[in-house]
Amino acid sequence: MTRNPGLLTAILAAAVLGTSGCAGSESDAPAVCESFATVQNTVTQIRNANVSENGIVAVRPYVAELLNQLNQLVLDAQAQFKPQADQLRITVDQLSASVDGARADPGAATFAAVRGAITAVGDSARALRDAIGGTC
Repeated sequence: MTRNPGLLTAILAAAVLGTSGCAGSESDAPAVCESFATVQNTVTQIRNANVSENGIVAVRPYVAELLNQLNQLVLDAQAQFKPQADQLRITVDQLSASVDGARADPGAATFAAVRGAITAVGDSARALRDAIGGTC
């Protein structure tokens, strides 16, 4: 079975960010609010995709879009939420390295590293979401 790190990121984002948080619809809201709302919209589209009927193809169009949006969210969050944004970037980089390691050498140890990295990304993403929630 071939692993798709982009799909892993999309699923992770859906699980971590959920659909609650910033409203992000006011024009005077900080850019981070708009970025967060955009990510939430894409996550909703991924959740609504009928994967059981259409397979992974149902979410593929959203994966690259979501990755770009997550990068923009981190960039927009840098000014106001630098510690949380930096921590998210670090943990996403660690997850990417763990996935690469598991793809190169599949086994219990490398899969455990991926699970640990997913937990770390989840924790840092929730910290950023919580910090942004008070602004938007």
